[in-house]
Amino acid sequence: MDLMAFGELEKLKQEINFHNYRYHVLDAPVISDVEYDRLVARLKQIEAEHPEWITPDSPTQRVGGVVSEKFAKVRHPAPVLSLANCFGVDDLKSWVERIAKMDERVRGADFVVEPKIDGLTVVLTYRDGLFVQGATRGDGEVGEDITPNLRTIRALPLRLPVDPQGLRPPALLVVRGEAFMMNKEFDALNKRLEEAGERTYLNPRNTAAGSLRQLDTGLTATRPLTLFTYAIVAADGPVPTTQWGQLQFLKALGLPVSPDVEHFSDLEGVLGAVEDWRERRDRLPYEADGIVIKLNDLDLAAELGFVGKDPRGAMAFKFPAREVTTRLADIGVNVGRTGVLTPYAMLDPVEIGGVIVKQATLHNFDYIAEKDIRIGDRVLVKRAGEVIPYVIGPVAELRTGEERVFEPPQNCPVCGQPVEHLEGEVPWYCVNLACPEQLVRNLEHFVSRGTMDIVGLGIKIVVQLVEAGLVKSPVDLYKLTKEDLLKLEGFAEKKAENLLQSIDASKAQPLARLISALGIHQVGEVLAADLARYFTDLDSLARATEEDLQMIENVGPNTAKSIVDWFARPGNREILAGFKAVGLWPVSRPASAEGESGAKTLDGLVFVVTGTLPSFSREGIKEFLQGQGAKVTDSVSKKTDYLVAGEAAGSKLDKARQLGVPVLDEAALMALIEERKQI
Repeated sequence: MDLMAFGELEKLKQEINFHNYRYHVLDAPVISDVEYDRLVARLKQIEAEHPEWITPDSPTQRVGGVVSEKFAKVRHPAPVLSLANCFGVDDLKSWVERIAKMDERVRGADFVVEPKIDGLTVVLTYRDGLFVQGATRGDGEVGEDITPNLRTIRALPLRLPVDPQGLRPPALLVVRGEAFMMNKEFDALNKRLEEAGERTYLNPRNTAAGSLRQLDTGLTATRPLTLFTYAIVAADGPVPTTQWGQLQFLKALGLPVSPDVEHFSDLEGVLGAVEDWRERRDRLPYEADGIVIKLNDLDLAAELGFVGKDPRGAMAFKFPAREVTTRLADIGVNVGRTGVLTPYAMLDPVEIGGVIVKQATLHNFDYIAEKDIRIGDRVLVKRAGEVIPYVIGPVAELRTGEERVFEPPQNCPVCGQPVEHLEGEVPWYCVNLACPEQLVRNLEHFVSRGTMDIVGLGIKIVVQLVEAGLVKSPVDLYKLTKEDLLKLEGFAEKKAENLLQSIDASKAQPLARLISALGIHQVGEVLAADLARYFTDLDSLARATEEDLQMIENVGPNTAKSIVDWFARPGNREILAGFKAVGLWPVSRPASAEGESGAKTLDGLVFVVTGTLPSFSREGIKEFLQGQGAKVTDSVSKKTDYLVAGEAAGSKLDKARQLGVPVLDEAALMALIEERKQI
């Protein structure tokens, strides 16, 4: 006896029985369908090599599933069988060729293709058109009575209507179907549960199965379940003898049937459908892990018989798995171009959808905490279409006690500077202006038109400067020489001189522009202008406390903390010292001092600008209005005092008229300023 092979067989039987119990009884599988199929395939291989080892308790000798003791047992009037699986077009062709050798009629046969919906198989019994019993598939012979729960599904007719043409259901009709949740309904359910602070679910299949096997039918009634029917298990009376005919018969009786079923006159049509279904899969409103291909002639299918417990007349074509389980080896952290820290999963390599996946997103640190994802966990990972793989959640039942709770980093993993996390916000930030991982993005913002407006310094040149090692912080822009630039591709004397002149000219930009250029979280152009009216220079702003800042209109606790934190970073303080050293140090007169020489003409007024003005650019009019003491905002509201509108004014003009906000053109604006000067 081959003891090694025999030992593997016994171990496989134990594993498969365990996973059958997890899947069919607890509705909480801990491995994917693909991983389960591999175990079964290996067991079948060993039994084929050693048929004398096959025992009645082998998972290959029964349909699968264990009846729970929670519900009454129901014996089905005929076996509710599972199907053999294939995973490629060649497998599909081989199946047809095998059964064609048994019966030549197969070569001219037509086929029906149905979606293999990932839900819970149910068996529905109608007597004289009245729904009297519903059960789970169980082990294929005996299931569980879940009639009260099935009654809560609105898609299930409690009485079959009589067709207007006189079609009546048989006195006894037993139908097979699939109960499931639509994807959008599942997402909405999880959102409601999350908002209520309750546990969310990993996928629609487990949720549907668990909902139907609740002892409290009131809970089931709150779940957005639906179902499709697709086969007649037994009937007391004549029924169609083709699969397509039975589907139409079920539909005519008022039973729900998938709108995605298809009828093909030959195998070539089926093969084309396989490719089409692979593309359609991501557009389906429900989860489908494959398609089922059936001989349309049910009499022919019955005559072909079975292979073990699998009927020869049908085959399940399985799509590549989109959800698998694997071990979470570690959690890494990326720093994005905007400074946001994003965690990612480092996984034991696993195949998902035909691709080997080693990493997956974990969304954010709150997601890790909410899902209680720990390093060392076995986790469920999903990849749909071209979407980046992501971790759905942990399989907590498989924890060994050696898993580690993850703590978000307190320092940036790239530059080592302390990170920032504001109360009530999801993102964590690295706010170091010179952080190497964000340098290009920070420089792009620093030189942009709305900030320092360095003409000729676009993103391509920024990248060149960084890659050449010439610029490691914004300060280095002001240290560039002509010799430095001439070393770069695309630079000649004139282009280098023009760029250096533009950089030097930016030193004359007002303080508001420089504050905005720093990229402080929650500080945009409008708030930067406000800050420049209250603080003389960057040194005085750096000395401000959170309490000082909150005295300014529209500065809340989080914004104040963000500003204080930015100036507290040693790396950022070094950059400020560098600005002062290269002569980039604009000074403004604070609002508190303006009263000494008289208030500005537009003090206290809120303006919004839209359209094109004759004498001003968009930035120019903003600076002009701010210079007159006005506050310029981006959107019209009840707090807006005036809308300045030029040509091609858009929706802001409509909004101003709706709210009764006065509208000025450029001439009227100048007249208003002159009028207020006389007051």
